[in-house]
Amino acid sequence: MKRYRNGEIWDFEYEMPLADGASGVVLGLDGGTTTTVCICMPMNPFSNSQIESLPILARAVAGCSNHNSVGETAARETLEQVMADALSKCGSKRSSVRAVCLAVSGVNHPTDQQRILNWLRDIFPSHVRLYVQNDAVAALASGTMGKLHGCVLIAGTGTIAYGFTEDGKEARAAGAGPVLGDWGSGYGIAAQALTAVIKAYDGRGSSTTLTSSILQKLGLSSPEEIIGWTYADPSWARIAALVPVVVSCAEAGDEVANKILLDSVQQLASSVKAVVERLGLCGEDGKGTFPLVMVGGVLEANKRWDIGKEVINCISKHFPGVQSIRPQVEPAVGAAWLAWNSFMKEFQ
Repeated sequence: MKRYRNGEIWDFEYEMPLADGASGVVLGLDGGTTTTVCICMPMNPFSNSQIESLPILARAVAGCSNHNSVGETAARETLEQVMADALSKCGSKRSSVRAVCLAVSGVNHPTDQQRILNWLRDIFPSHVRLYVQNDAVAALASGTMGKLHGCVLIAGTGTIAYGFTEDGKEARAAGAGPVLGDWGSGYGIAAQALTAVIKAYDGRGSSTTLTSSILQKLGLSSPEEIIGWTYADPSWARIAALVPVVVSCAEAGDEVANKILLDSVQQLASSVKAVVERLGLCGEDGKGTFPLVMVGGVLEANKRWDIGKEVINCISKHFPGVQSIRPQVEPAVGAAWLAWNSFMKEFQ
């Protein structure tokens, strides 16, 4: 078990007493393009009746941990720091950990999983069970108490649809990042809005209130300045932060903004449709019931323009048996449930 960065992250362990032999803890981590959250929970079993008062021992928050966005080194430092912070807050050491589930955006291939697993093995003792998933899996688990069945739609800075059948088959759609077209995501919506402003300015597009609203939001005086602002720091989360401006313009009746949101609804619904059809979650007649967990700031209700509601309405036309779920807990808790469930299955 190594100590990274000269051991500074884990120095708190040397000021703590020896473990008392308790049942231990699990770590659940949800790593996104904007924020990373780590939850520490006891190994004790829990049930649906406890969902309002889950025994969360500690919660720690950090920045982006998507290696495609910030690079491998920065992503690892964020992940390690947030796990150390969670354990420090609840007075536990790595030796007390029984299982860890890292659910991180940017984990798109078995090689991504293996690379992170190898790195985690250098951090934790050999007895700790380690699991690595895409962050969409934790989001699904947050709405199903850790059961991997159904579909999840995440629409925040990025977007992805991910699904599982009861016998373990899985499929995904979107989630390839902004360059490869995460349309419908916060980044996609905001990027289209910025593009619309530039088009309106140079005569290629319709006039839109997005121009004045975005300039005011950014403290700029001319659409030409948007180009410099965009490329000065084209981080995904920075661009996606403009989504509320787009929604406000659409709610005020701007046709360009409204079309951008309507397009996003279609894109998000098509991602879910692709996953449901590939896995047959809707049954042979297309009317079977299945859970659809909805997660992410883009899907949250606004005053009049409710993207999440419109997505469900669109999906229901194809799959009348869809059962939408808004999780009562955050995805990091779903990751902790996954860690606990996976650990218990290994020792049944």
